[in-house]
Amino acid sequence: MADSLREKIAHTLQVEKENIVLSSGADELISCVLKLLEGETVIISSPTFGMYRVFAALEGLPLLDVPLDKNFRLQKVENFAENVRAIFVCSPNNPTGNIQEREKIIHILDTGAPVILDEAYIEFAKESCIDLVWEYDNLVILRTFSKACGLAGVRVGYAVAQKEVCTYVKRIQCPFNLNILSAKAAEIMLDHYEVVEQNIEFVIKERGRIKREFRQAFPSEANFLLIDANAYEFFLRKGIVVKQLGGSLKGMIRVTVGRKEENDQFISALKEFLEE
Repeated sequence: MADSLREKIAHTLQVEKENIVLSSGADELISCVLKLLEGETVIISSPTFGMYRVFAALEGLPLLDVPLDKNFRLQKVENFAENVRAIFVCSPNNPTGNIQEREKIIHILDTGAPVILDEAYIEFAKESCIDLVWEYDNLVILRTFSKACGLAGVRVGYAVAQKEVCTYVKRIQCPFNLNILSAKAAEIMLDHYEVVEQNIEFVIKERGRIKREFRQAFPSEANFLLIDANAYEFFLRKGIVVKQLGGSLKGMIRVTVGRKEENDQFISALKEFLEE
């Protein structure tokens, strides 16, 4: 399926085509991997991407939440790794934006428990853990064309894992799950990746500019910022849409880095809110 796209991804990542599984968005792979694995419990660390919880519920699996610490870092998840179906780690984490420490991820992998490492926003960060795939057959890394490549509506995701793992995943996927137009759009992005890299550089620069303006903004290595300001309704009245957060992040917002003029508008509005 879409061998040409798999080859281009493999070339970009310096892996082999057999280490790549394509999907209709990375979410599909979450479901596939949970169906393949054994074990009774799914572990997440909130606050994090909400779909892990959804797919665990769809599989009828109990969920164990080992919350992130006050700095949004992983706690000792490995202490709960017995009889686990999968441990989800999101890095950079959504919605907090921070990278999880490589050493902590390795500690979890060393337990032998299956780890699904979600690197959806990794292009905006300094370091990936993709090299760990060669050492750990219990690691599946999720990637997507939705973020850095801006193809969210096209729905193209992929997993990077050892060849045997990829073979098992492909066996249970629906045939023709990725349409040819989506695959071609993703190929075009890879053929012109220098444009993507320019956009990534711009986002990182603008992300830093917004962060420097507000002590309420948390450090981020994604294309968004978590901001400790209960300003959702205020922004909405001004025609600016940000994400309103709940749970342990209630009263905070997440804002995606946009074009320069959009970022200027956001900065101006947030300054007005904070002054009031």
